[in-house]
Amino acid sequence: MALTTASPRLPGDQTPDRAPASRRRGRASWRARERTAGYVFLSPWLLGLLGVTAIPTLYSLYLSFTNYDLFTTPQWIGLDNYRRIFTNDPQFLHAVKVTVLYAVIAVPLKLAAALGVALLLVRERRGIGWVRAMFYLPSLLGGSVALGIVWQAMFGGTGAINHLLALVGIHGKAWVNDPDTALGTLVLLGAWQFGAPMVIFLAGLKQIPTELYEAAAVDGAGRWRSFWRITLPMLSPVLFFNLVLEVIHGFQTFTPAYVISNGLGGPVDSTMVYTLYLYLRGWSDFEMGYASALAWVFLAVVGLLTAVLFSTGRLWVHYSDGEDGR
Repeated sequence: MALTTASPRLPGDQTPDRAPASRRRGRASWRARERTAGYVFLSPWLLGLLGVTAIPTLYSLYLSFTNYDLFTTPQWIGLDNYRRIFTNDPQFLHAVKVTVLYAVIAVPLKLAAALGVALLLVRERRGIGWVRAMFYLPSLLGGSVALGIVWQAMFGGTGAINHLLALVGIHGKAWVNDPDTALGTLVLLGAWQFGAPMVIFLAGLKQIPTELYEAAAVDGAGRWRSFWRITLPMLSPVLFFNLVLEVIHGFQTFTPAYVISNGLGGPVDSTMVYTLYLYLRGWSDFEMGYASALAWVFLAVVGLLTAVLFSTGRLWVHYSDGEDGR
């Protein structure tokens, strides 16, 4: 009876080992399960992105090349809507003028108020948290309809503002109904809601080393000189961040103008901001194709303006690591 013995594995034997392959398959299966779980948890956001943002945005781009009134099938007309915007729509130019005027006045006022209050509230005192919260509270209201109604009542002919002016012998008027002052009431409302940039400024001010102010004081620099030489340069990244956000927000203003003017942009189109004009074209005149073209022009202009801000930021934005504003 012959005995069989297993031949020993030589050092140069390259017979593959099955164990590592099974472990690799196990790791691949585990990674696949991890990816599947990730996509499952991400699916609500993906569905929202596609259903609420991406698909409607692309559809509005298609509508901008059509004649569409919400009741009939869109009819392709090519670039006619865009030609009409730039060559045959004087109200478009008026809406652009009103919006630019609003943004040019409201944004600097809002940022100046936010920075000024932040400088006053940066020191830690007893009860300072409550004071900061009170200044931040108007920003929580945002562009609410209720706030617009209250503002309309305050600046009306018999509103609280005129009652206060009467105490010092000044006869007021219906500020929201006067073409010369109606837009000003919107500017004041926008500047009054400075809470959000104020909080960001507070965070930036707390990051400035106190040693810089102490060294400046030793050199004889006063508060004003320290503000220009230390505070503003060190705060420039935060200022740039707030500027970009508030410029975009300023151009997007809609609810206050709609409420105060009763949805008409009056008096005499003095509060006809761009977004309100776009809304009226789409939902009052039922020119949804033309309104879509207006929306895409608005997107392009805001994007271009943001790019300009970023390109000029390198000239005045300074970072602590010595890099410019790129």
